[in-house]
Amino acid sequence: MANKAIGILETKGLAGLVSGTDAMLKSADVTVAGPMRQIGSAMCNIVIEGDVAAVKAAIDAGAANAAQVGEVLSAHVIARPDKAIADILPAAGAKKAK
Repeated sequence: MANKAIGILETKGLAGLVSGTDAMLKSADVTVAGPMRQIGSAMCNIVIEGDVAAVKAAIDAGAANAAQVGEVLSAHVIARPDKAIADILPAAGAKKAK
């Protein structure tokens, strides 16, 4: 994650998140940093990464698209995250503990 910005999109309902994620990945050169996560009470989120301009454009596009389908709770960009942030983000391909 060195020198990459991260963006977080949080919605109420999975349909809005899937639609928003699709828009983000199509609108800019960003990658998904980990799996979609369900938080509870229908809240779910996804984290993307890329350069600052791409992440900002992707989050704007994703939030606008998700708002047409459902409710956007939060959309945020962190331009230069601290290295310790990587420890709390979901790892790509991470498996749930049983």
